[in-house]
Amino acid sequence: MDDILILGGGVIGLSLAYELAGQGVRVHLLERQEPGREASWAGAGILPAAPRANLNGSHDQLAALSHDLHPQWAARLKEETGLDTGFRRCGGVYVARNVPEAELLQAAAQLWRDQQISVETLNESTLAELEPAVASAPCGRAIQLALLLAGDCQLRNPRHLKALALACQRRGARITSGVPAEGFEIRGGRVRDVRSPCGTFAAEAICVTSGSWSGALLAQLGIRTQLKPVRGQIVLLLADRPTLRRVVNEGARYLVPRDDGRVLVGSTEEDAGFDKRTTAEGVAGLLRLAVDLVPQLAAAQLERAWAGLRPATVDRLPLLGRVRGLDNAFVATGHFRSGLYLSTGTAVAMSQLIRGETPAVDLEPFRVDRPSVTQEPGTANYA
Repeated sequence: MDDILILGGGVIGLSLAYELAGQGVRVHLLERQEPGREASWAGAGILPAAPRANLNGSHDQLAALSHDLHPQWAARLKEETGLDTGFRRCGGVYVARNVPEAELLQAAAQLWRDQQISVETLNESTLAELEPAVASAPCGRAIQLALLLAGDCQLRNPRHLKALALACQRRGARITSGVPAEGFEIRGGRVRDVRSPCGTFAAEAICVTSGSWSGALLAQLGIRTQLKPVRGQIVLLLADRPTLRRVVNEGARYLVPRDDGRVLVGSTEEDAGFDKRTTAEGVAGLLRLAVDLVPQLAAAQLERAWAGLRPATVDRLPLLGRVRGLDNAFVATGHFRSGLYLSTGTAVAMSQLIRGETPAVDLEPFRVDRPSVTQEPGTANYA
């Protein structure tokens, strides 16, 4: 019998499988479609700088751990698979184009400095030197404030996920695609079997890592979390030559340059259920952002557009830990926009918990049955 059955093959499930298999655990991962093809694949691969001091609770601890692990994992995955995940220390530029946005960004800058994150305020000439395509923008609103965070990184989601899946298998983990988990047989305070259209599967323990599809499974384990999908649309542009060196952020939206001249532009936040279609309004808004900030992108080729479904909780914190009342059931889901970013730290901390060790991060604030996420139907507020 397998030691653990992981239900969901996004970046969280694959990372946990990779970490557990590396510790000698017998892992079997079930994925409803193909591994790494949902929100993990759809994102932009931004890895923000992490706090170094005055950590504000467990989320900051998890972010710091994850940020430290990403370069180590990228090097290890390349060594184990020969695949370059696209991890780069590229830095990030943050801009605000009106006074209220500038005030919010200034407040964020103070918080970053308090946490010993390197922040540099850019004037017009320094911005022009670092990112001339942004600084010379003749259209749109003038930039009121610009900051540089040198510690921001990125990686290529599809490459990272491909490397993870291959490395899992090379470490001995089994991956079964096209098999959705549908329910559980529970006896004596333990999950005995996982039901699927292809029959039942058993393991000593299970962990739900099914992203936006986790809610239905958790309900069958007695946890009603009000977890919901939030659609995020992204467009991919291809320019004749590279336009940016760093990630450019404006509020929750961004431009992410790749080494091959492509630029990802994202992202929307929409309450659209499980609808992954792109819309004219969503794509048009992202294109306006790109051309306003980098006018020469007006001549870029619109290569494609897509959308992903981010798993969001009411309080925007992930669900991590053991299911109360079940000795062998665990959950790692609900990372919203930070699944890729927090995947490494999540994998390490959850692996430690599952193997009976003390996690490197205090998981209590992420517990599955915390009051802020276990509300009655119709009472959740996702604002």
